[in-house]
Amino acid sequence: MTAPTQPPAAAPGQPSATPDLLYTQDEEDLRSAVRALLADRADAPTVIAATESDTPYDPRLWEALATGIGAAGLLVPEKLGGQGASHREAAVVLEELGRSVAPAPYLTSAVVATDTLLALAGDGGPAAALLAELASGARTAVLAVPFATPPSGARAALTSLDGTVRGVADAAVADVLLVPTAEGLYAVEAAAPGVVMEPLVPLDLTRPLATLTLSGATGTLLADADASTAAVRRGLLAGAGLLASEQLGIAEWCLTETVRYTRERHQFNRPVGSFQSLKHRMGQLWLEVVSARAAARNAADALATGSPDAPLAVAVAQAYCSGVAVHAAEECVQLHGGIGMTWEHPAHLYLKRAKADSIAYGSAGSHREAVAELAELPAP
Repeated sequence: MTAPTQPPAAAPGQPSATPDLLYTQDEEDLRSAVRALLADRADAPTVIAATESDTPYDPRLWEALATGIGAAGLLVPEKLGGQGASHREAAVVLEELGRSVAPAPYLTSAVVATDTLLALAGDGGPAAALLAELASGARTAVLAVPFATPPSGARAALTSLDGTVRGVADAAVADVLLVPTAEGLYAVEAAAPGVVMEPLVPLDLTRPLATLTLSGATGTLLADADASTAAVRRGLLAGAGLLASEQLGIAEWCLTETVRYTRERHQFNRPVGSFQSLKHRMGQLWLEVVSARAAARNAADALATGSPDAPLAVAVAQAYCSGVAVHAAEECVQLHGGIGMTWEHPAHLYLKRAKADSIAYGSAGSHREAVAELAELPAP
């Protein structure tokens, strides 16, 4: 995939270019390919069965997504073995992953870890070599920070390769750990001596969490402390920004399925969706989803174009989209009535993913504070 032509970033002190919130034909083609794959490999019964097993991730699904479609390397330039696309295309993949709540380490590996390495790969070296492996889909990596860490919390939690980091998403299935320390950013093999993973029981069973303990571990130094902080901040910013697209996918599925169900479910010889109170609730939810789409696309476009407003766009998207996803999932469960409360119906998967996502890479409250700071507005 050839990198799309992007408008140049605005010069300092100049207004940013108008964001493009529409989907291109290439992005729609990518959506169709990902949706077809997930419909075949990650339908609701399959995902529910995976959450009940010890291995929620399907290696064949990841291979098809990462290698067959080439999604793992969307953010990686072609010269480093990637697809040379942008955050806009990666956002489309995450919309579809949110729509299916498929258990796949795409956000943590192909977005956060990849964007962190991209900040360090300009001069080649071990960062570029690892990036090529991630782009091929042969290996996965995670940034060893708590899943709730916001972009502003990019400071190293460890002084060296000794200590404990709790709540690391997808750590248990990663091949490489990117560990930020006071000395710099290290790449540590997950299977290396001195690395201990303790699985946690997360609310969202489709995205496993683990406590990572390092004791005498060794790794490859990728960057010094200053470069490490900037790289980690970039990775977390991309993760928070594109998480909004996953939340959009969750909300869209919940709205679509709720409308479909209320059209089919009859009470008093009428579809329950024809009752005015339910019409108003679903109409309000539709307005929220449309607004969430605008916010998520704005964040993805700002990241793709390198806009100086990217931190603000990401903060706005997360401050809004996390609440919309939770609201849509709650309405989905309630308006499905009795079946919405069962384990067999997938509604609970979306509610759990939405709840877990609402505190990932910073809570909505922390992002609202960031909006106030970045926009130079008085804090609420």
